[in-house]
Amino acid sequence: MERLWGLLQRAQRLSPGPSQTIYKRVEGTQQGPLEEEEEDREEGTEPPAHFFPMELRGPEPLGSRPARQNPRLWAPAGRRATPYLVLTALLIFTGAFLLGYVVFRGSCQACGDDVMVVSEDMNHELGPDSHQGTLYWSDLQAMFLRHLGEGRLEDTIRQTSLRERVAGSAGMAALVQDLRAVLLSQKLDHVWMDTHYVGLQFPDPAHPNALHWVDAAGKHGEQLPLEDPDVYCPYSATGNATGELVYAHYGRPEDLQDLRARGVEPKGRLLLVRLGVINFAQKVASAQDFGAQGVLIYPDPADFSQGPHKLSLSSHRAVYGHVHLGTGDPYTPGFPSFNQTQFPPVQSSGLPSIPAQPISADTASLLLRKLEGPVAPQEWQGHLPVSPYRLGPGPGLHLGVNNHRASTPISNIFGCIEGRSEPDHYVVIGAQRDAWGPGAARSAVGTAILLELVRTFSSMVSNGFRPRRSLLFISWDGGDFGSVGSMEWLEGYLSVLHLKAVVYVSLDNAVLGDDKFHAKTSPLLISLIENILKQVDSPNRSGQTLFEQVVFNNHSWEAEVIRPLPMDSSAYSFTAFAGVPAVEFSFMEDGPMYPFLHTKDDTYENLHRVLRGRLPAVAQAVAQLAGQLLIRLSHDHLLPLDFGRYGDVVLRHIGSLNEFSGDLKARGLTLQWVYSARGDYIRAAEKLRKEIYSSEESDERLTRMYNVRIMRVEFYFLSQYVSAADSPFRHIFLGRGDHTLGALVDHVRLLRSSGPGALGEEAQVARGLGFQESRFRRQLALLTWTLQGAANALSGDVWNIDNNF
Repeated sequence: MERLWGLLQRAQRLSPGPSQTIYKRVEGTQQGPLEEEEEDREEGTEPPAHFFPMELRGPEPLGSRPARQNPRLWAPAGRRATPYLVLTALLIFTGAFLLGYVVFRGSCQACGDDVMVVSEDMNHELGPDSHQGTLYWSDLQAMFLRHLGEGRLEDTIRQTSLRERVAGSAGMAALVQDLRAVLLSQKLDHVWMDTHYVGLQFPDPAHPNALHWVDAAGKHGEQLPLEDPDVYCPYSATGNATGELVYAHYGRPEDLQDLRARGVEPKGRLLLVRLGVINFAQKVASAQDFGAQGVLIYPDPADFSQGPHKLSLSSHRAVYGHVHLGTGDPYTPGFPSFNQTQFPPVQSSGLPSIPAQPISADTASLLLRKLEGPVAPQEWQGHLPVSPYRLGPGPGLHLGVNNHRASTPISNIFGCIEGRSEPDHYVVIGAQRDAWGPGAARSAVGTAILLELVRTFSSMVSNGFRPRRSLLFISWDGGDFGSVGSMEWLEGYLSVLHLKAVVYVSLDNAVLGDDKFHAKTSPLLISLIENILKQVDSPNRSGQTLFEQVVFNNHSWEAEVIRPLPMDSSAYSFTAFAGVPAVEFSFMEDGPMYPFLHTKDDTYENLHRVLRGRLPAVAQAVAQLAGQLLIRLSHDHLLPLDFGRYGDVVLRHIGSLNEFSGDLKARGLTLQWVYSARGDYIRAAEKLRKEIYSSEESDERLTRMYNVRIMRVEFYFLSQYVSAADSPFRHIFLGRGDHTLGALVDHVRLLRSSGPGALGEEAQVARGLGFQESRFRRQLALLTWTLQGAANALSGDVWNIDNNF
């Protein structure tokens, strides 16, 4: 442009008067191209007849007369300026077109509501070779399904379930080397292992756990049979417990409160509780809060499938389960268990102080027959050959638990496919490898699906696929002791992972039936899960997708499918501890649960029979679901995470507090701060959504900035005001502790502690604590400022924060 301007100025200086550009035919033809020619003429002179009257006039000052020009000087300058004029016109046209496109796109808010789902036409990559062309979502989906169909899932499940896989065993050490060799044989960029030295608890063969009747004088009487002597509760308190026996249903806080309301005091007694509804650790923690001396846990036939054609658990089988109310190594809370690392002399607050022991249904029948006292409520009655069940108390019992702690090496195995555009952002998928017993459903299925996905994505890489983000495949150890392997890895690399891990997908407990489908997940993934369900075929309903299957009996697919993340899932630690959105898929039986989980009967044959031969089809469906989820998360330009969902989550929880607004107002207290913080979060989410919708996907720098803000939304909900060592699960919605929204709700309910809504706060009542204003104010501050911080972080730069707080 500067050169063009100089030429024009030079021409103006050399030309004292205006000029006229005339176009004429080239000599010798009447149809040829036009040739530019400069003509000098006096004002009023008509152009020759053969000239076309096409002219470009420059500006003339009023009252001036044109003067003669020097054609030799003007003609070269004009010819040299013409290309620049054409280029300038093209640039102006292009700029105007792009400006109009952006304005139109930004104004078209009605064109689509779900901006988080990238269209398949925009979701592509170039193959490494020019002849491969562009890979769109439909191409990737077809490529994935083609390579996945070549696997041998069923054989891998069978072979894995036959191998010894107890954490720390010689069989596990051999399996680790075999799996590492499998990963090394695939087209992966990195394969490595991570070893931790953790404290695990095992039974003592020389001093087995025992259960005895006790007479009135306190002397041991007949010993009751523990028909599975090597079945135990890891992390139970060791020692002896003696007391009268009481039946306490599932051992939930509301069950124990109901027991007390019926005149049967749980304090100072041994509790007999049924398997199910809540996990072992929660049962023992509730019993401890109510002052019980110990806990016996048994499987009641009423909680399992019944009928002549249904498989059921043998009456002499006990069920294994750890009782640490937490995850990871409980002897190094908040710190990774690497070798030679020095730890402070502390233990997890989730370790129980009372002993616990699993027993069989046959042993439970012997105990129930001895109980006296009130008849248990109808909903508490089970299917043991005892009628009716009574609450107790019964005769005295003595429980002796002699488990011992051992420092045990466990190994996690990793494989990675590096991303091409965002290699420092990881999409993680993992499966537990260890098992107590055969563990077909518990971990063999997940391990087989993990290996199949590794092989499938490796084949896709060989055929031109390269994800934008890195794919990280992990085989976990120590899962049966409370997700020890995964939690120790998170503790060791938390400072890195909260910045780089995008999503975690768990394959644990993936196939426990085939009638129903559940997704235990962070709210950020709900919209993406819905989209993927519509593209995966149902394994047991021909011609239907999984989405059509789940909405067949319930039009609200979320109510049918979506569940919160449970603490006994490895996915829980990723979200509640590390702030990484996570999901765990499970196919379930319609009705009672899979009966063989955590028992010696969890074999490939039993799992195959429960699914009536459909195990390969169901496992394949899980692999398709997980694989397509990985493709979307690793390949989409914009991360398909629905960050606006948490506004609804907050609203749902706050709704349960509205009924107490009058009670709080009477004390001069208000929840207005929480309402304001929620409003700021919703506005920040909507603002970001509009920014994304109005932006250009081809702008890689801007896309990465948006992705960083989106992928850290879950991390924003970890309270920055509590210590990770003291309160490892800092998530205000999923975590545990006074900083959580659930704790605030339970505390506010103490305002009406004698009413029917006071069921979640029994531990506080038992300790003589009612509603405390100072505690409420602190809880409100912790919750409010964490939520406000999430809103501010989602807004982006500090100069873009616009809130009404």
